[in-house]
Parts: sequence; C-alpha cells; structure tokens
Amino acid sequence: MPLHKDDPKSVGGYKLVDRLGAGGMGIVYRGRSRSGREVAVKVVHAQHAENKVFRARFRQEIESVRKVSGAFTAPVVDADPEAVRPWMATQYVPGRSLADRIRERGELKDTELRQLALGLVEALRDIHRAGVVHRDLKPANVLMAGDGPRVIDFGISRAAENHNTLTETGQMIGTPPFMSPEQFTDARTVGPASDVFSLGALLVFSTTGRGPFDTDSPYLTAFRVVHEAPVLDGVAQPLRAILERCLAKDPAERPELEQLAKEFADVLPEPDPADPGTVTLRPDAPRAVEQTYAGADPGAVTKFPRSRRRRRRVRPLLLTAGTAGAVALGLLWYVRFGPGFSDSPQPASASPTAASRWAAVPTGWQPWQTTMFKTAPRGETKPLGQGPDFGSDATCGTYEDAVYCAGLNILPVRLDGRTGETVWRSPLASADSAGTEQNSFTLLGVQDGAVLVRQAVYKGASVAGTSFVALDAKSGDQLWARKVNDTSVELTMADGLVLTTDSTGRLATARDLRTGTDRWTVQLPAEDYCQFLAVGTGLYEYCFPDDESQAAEFVELNRTDGSVVRRLETPNRSGLLGTVDGRLVFVVAGAGSGPARPEDDLTFGEILLTDPKTGVATTRKLTKSYEGTVTLAADTLLIAEADGKVTALSPLTGKELWQTGTSVEGSGRLTYDSRTRTLYLASPSGRVAALDARKGTLLWETGAHAEHLASSETVRAEVLLYGGALVVSTPDGTVFSLDPAHPGQNPG
Repeated sequence: MPLHKDDPKSVGGYKLVDRLGAGGMGIVYRGRSRSGREVAVKVVHAQHAENKVFRARFRQEIESVRKVSGAFTAPVVDADPEAVRPWMATQYVPGRSLADRIRERGELKDTELRQLALGLVEALRDIHRAGVVHRDLKPANVLMAGDGPRVIDFGISRAAENHNTLTETGQMIGTPPFMSPEQFTDARTVGPASDVFSLGALLVFSTTGRGPFDTDSPYLTAFRVVHEAPVLDGVAQPLRAILERCLAKDPAERPELEQLAKEFADVLPEPDPADPGTVTLRPDAPRAVEQTYAGADPGAVTKFPRSRRRRRRVRPLLLTAGTAGAVALGLLWYVRFGPGFSDSPQPASASPTAASRWAAVPTGWQPWQTTMFKTAPRGETKPLGQGPDFGSDATCGTYEDAVYCAGLNILPVRLDGRTGETVWRSPLASADSAGTEQNSFTLLGVQDGAVLVRQAVYKGASVAGTSFVALDAKSGDQLWARKVNDTSVELTMADGLVLTTDSTGRLATARDLRTGTDRWTVQLPAEDYCQFLAVGTGLYEYCFPDDESQAAEFVELNRTDGSVVRRLETPNRSGLLGTVDGRLVFVVAGAGSGPARPEDDLTFGEILLTDPKTGVATTRKLTKSYEGTVTLAADTLLIAEADGKVTALSPLTGKELWQTGTSVEGSGRLTYDSRTRTLYLASPSGRVAALDARKGTLLWETGAHAEHLASSETVRAEVLLYGGALVVSTPDGTVFSLDPAHPGQNPG
C-alpha cells in the first residue's frame, strides 16, 4: 500500500517505497538500500520509543535476533535502537502470509503442507540455537515465499514482552489459539517446547482451517488449552498422532525438533514431478476463505471492489501470569480474538458465549435499519430527494467501523456500522440541481482511508459528464477528482491504485488512490471493449473485439509500472472469476452474449481453467446449462438463479456438489463468510437467507426489510460482513444490520 503523508521518506539510509502493514508495536515498510537491496523496515511507534525501558529491552532483543540465521527465517540486516524512533531492517520476503494463503485458497494439502512443516521445524531449530524462544508463532508471522516459509516477528514481540521493567517476570505474551499451556499458567517456565506446541496448533489450523482449541470466547480458549484435549477432526493419521504429541500439556512430553523433522518427512508426501499441482475439492467441504466483494474470495476477480474489509485479526496477549482458571473466572483480556490472522485492531466480541456456529458481533453493535436519506450532521445535511420514484441503484461497502453507500440520486454517505446513524453526506451535488439533472453515484470501493466514487451527471437522456472522485473516509471531504470516459472500458481499483481514462477512453492511467498522483499509463486497443481486473496479486487488462469470432486478449500488467508481464488469449464470450490452485478460472457464456460479467445473469455450460504462465487451457464441460450470477468462493463455483435456487460446482471437475432452493428471488452474487462457512444472499425486497456452504443446508430465511421495491437492471441487493454481524443494502436505499445468530431480532 502507498506511503501516508506523514510517513518518513527514508529510515537509516533506506528509501521507503511503500507500506507493508502496521501492528500494535510499529509500522512495517518496504525499503530499498542505495545498492537496490530490498528490506522490510520496522519502525517502533512513538509512544514506545519514549519508553527508556522499552528501548533497552529492544536493544537486547536486536542483539539476540542477530544471532538467528537460516534458510527459513528473515534475518536482521541493520538496526538502530538509539534512533528517535527505534527501527530494525530485516530481509524482505516477497510473498503472502500463511494467514492470507489459507484465507484465499483454503487448507494446505500434501506436498505444500510438507514444505511448510519441514520449513517451520528448521526455522525454529535456528531460532532456538540462538537462545531465542519465539512465543508468538501463528499464521500471520509466517510468510509463504516461493522456496519455503519464513518465520518473522520474533524481535519486536520479545521487546514488547517486558516493556514495564527489564527484570520483570511472570508476564505472558502470545496469541490465545496458538499459545502453550505454560504461557497461561507460568510464563517464567516458557522454553523451546512452547514453540513446538504453537507449531502443532498452527499445523492443525493449516490442515483444517480451524485451531485445535477454537471457541467463541478467549476465556474458554485458555481453559481448553490448559485442561482439554485438542480437537483434531479432519486431521488424518499418521499426521494426527504426531500433532497430538506436539500438543501435549506437559512440555517434557512434546517431541524434539530433530525428531519432528524425521517424522514429518516420513508421513507427508514428497513432490511428484508429474503432479500437475491440482487438488480435488471434497464434495462436502469447500475451502475456507475470507469474503471480499459480494462473496468472492480474494483470489477472485472484482471489477469494482465495493469494500476492503479489514481482516479479522488476533492481537498478542500481554498480561501478568496467572492460572487459566483465574482467567476463565474473569481476568480482563485486552485481546482481539480470532483464528490467528495478522495483528491489527478488530472490533471486540460483544458476547463471549455466542452460539458456537456464529462469530460474535462487534462491541456496542445492535440490530438497526435505516435509509440513505436521513439528515446528516456533516457535509450536505439533506438528501437530493427521496421516495420510491427518486433514488435507486443503491450499493454499500464496509470499511473499518463504518458503512459507505451511494446510488442514483443518492449522495455518498457514511453510516455508523454499530448503530446505523448517518455520520456525513458528501456535497458532490445539491438539492437545487435535482430538478434539472440526475446524478448517479457508484461506490467503487474504500481503501487506505479513501472512498472512491464514480459520478455520472445526466441532463435529460444524455450523459453530461463522468468523473472519479476520492473522498476522505473519516470526514467526507473531497481528496481529488478526475474526469473519465468509461463508455468502452471498465476500470478498477486495487491495493492503493485506481485506473482512470482520458477523454478518448483509450489511454488509461494508474493513480494513487489517496492523492490522485499519476503512477503509469497504458494504451488500449482502438476498437475493443476493455476491462481492468484485479485478481489476487495480479492486475489484468482484458480486451474484447466486436467480432465474437476473434479471441479476446488477456494481458497481465506489472502493478509497479504498467509493463506487460504476459499475454494470453481466451474465447471472446469469457468472464474471469478468479483463481483455483494457481489457474485462472473463466466462465464461458452462450453465443451472442458478449463479454461475460459474473455479476450479471449469465447462461453458460462450460468453464475454462488456464495456466497464467504457459497459457495452457483446459475446458470443463458442465453436465447442463446454468443461468444466474456466478461467484467463485472457497474454490467453489456458486450460482444464484433468479428463482432463488443456489447451486455449487467444483471448478476442477465441473461436478455438481449440491443444490438448494430458497425464496430469495432476484438475488445478486453470493456472500461467503469463511469463519462460519456460511453463504448469504438477499433479494431486492430485503429478504435474506443463510446456507451452510459445505452441504447447502438452508439455515434460515427472513422476511422483507426494504421500504420500497425498487427495480434495477444493474444493481442487486447485497450482504456485507461487519465483524460477526451482517449489513444488507437494497436498491431502494434501505440499509439494515442483523445478527446471523439471531436473524429474527427486530432491526429497528
């Protein structure tokens, strides 16, 4: 993500290129030395930098971590604990975290699990040989590089451990689902065997998508870690027996790392050179990934990502030691509980005893219902108008603790995600103009504290002008605006970039989302209809000739400079859904349909799997033709038909996994929640249904919530995830929030 305005330009002689992330202890940047070497630069937050004891402990930790070296760690290459804000530079490892890998593609299998397990054993062996105990081994602290995993963040976390006094003992640090029993009961006894326990919990999570002690309450998690046997459902023998020993309550009973390396090598399969690297989907268990836009997994394409939800994350636990029984009886836990994703604030659970299937709703949240036409305390106080014949085509997205919405004659608004109250309304148009023109506002997405909106002004039946406008997410103030011509191109935003076009519509420019600054430009074919698509970490230009007999050109672009990485060809009637096992998945629509847009109702009977590196494509003929919107989530094709029927297919085999009927007619693309493995769909009337993603079982349905029934050819009702709660918007401008554990509660 791009640097913020208040970020330094360089640290310790390293030029800062962009942000990699931020946590409770500091900010991590991608930096570059004068020789061109890339590093990850971690800069401590100012409040910790002012603490002399923290500095002393941090200095000691740098010296300790310098001793750690090995193929599967990210070593320290430079540091300055005496700087105004202490910093440490480590080897930069390109690659997603294990948390993101599982979130995007589901559990690890076979040779990929072998590489992870053996790599982590070797990394821990190097760390322990240096006299260091990690104490916070979790998916967010493992980077998945191309040649194996890398263990990170065992420096700052140790420095944070004793920030009150250098000699203080009896504190515990860690992330509850991956902590060892001794971290809860007596942190002074924590040794290398504690990391073996965390390794066992991490590998269970990597294999099944759930931790061995997961509950909806940190109180119960602590109790289970200390007193109860791990839940290892889904872990097959003989791996299960090894992980059971890793998770022994007594540290002395856990295996040594040398022994683990041999046992993992014996039971986990070695790579087969002839293996194409595909995985057959279990019919009853789609893989777990976190939903991004309209139910698509992060490997799936989103033409306009409507929201970038902050990942559900776990913060390290920092408390004085005590027994787990004391914790269960009521110690205050300043921790955000979840499945081990990276360290960043997340709304706390409102109820530690929620029903086991459902995630807890954010603290302070309550069911609510509102419209996008309420009076706003900031910005344009009044809407352009309201009523069944005025505003429509409304869409929303969630970001941090807020909901952002816009529509036809509906000015962009920010709503409080906990209460539904209107926070601001953007003054991009005034009520005085409502009689002479119509304004269509499309919410394109929210990232990096910026709300991106497409504004089209109509005078009569003609378009008077189209612009992309960026607003500050907190205040609603305008950051920048650019006129665009998108009549023959579909633009996108991804990872801090937004694509715009010039007046001809043929020159596309990538801009910084927050500042509007030009990054690079690319020329589009003169006569083709083109799409820009963001798929996982890839950015693609997809152009379609008018003649359907000619192939469409699919071009991967370098996000840094817009240069061409590779070119592929696909059938003209194709639409990109996302990726499965490293292959691009396209849906191929019927003749005469033009470019296939998965958010539209499509008629199709085949899918295309393409290797992005070689261009080798495999066609999967389906057993019958389907019609509806298509979503790729959890490595599963999900089709929502107009009559409310939902069908799940395996994209690898084309086999139908299940089919379920609902009364939710005319829904858009499905929304998938990986934490509960639940699918959601909503109708234009505001009726909502929940399905079990593994078997398709209908869990519940609600009645209608919309104030008016607005018909729209382009916009559907959608379900968004807000912590453990749901936010639903309908085309007429109604917005409401439900607890999926209690969907019958009156939302206000």
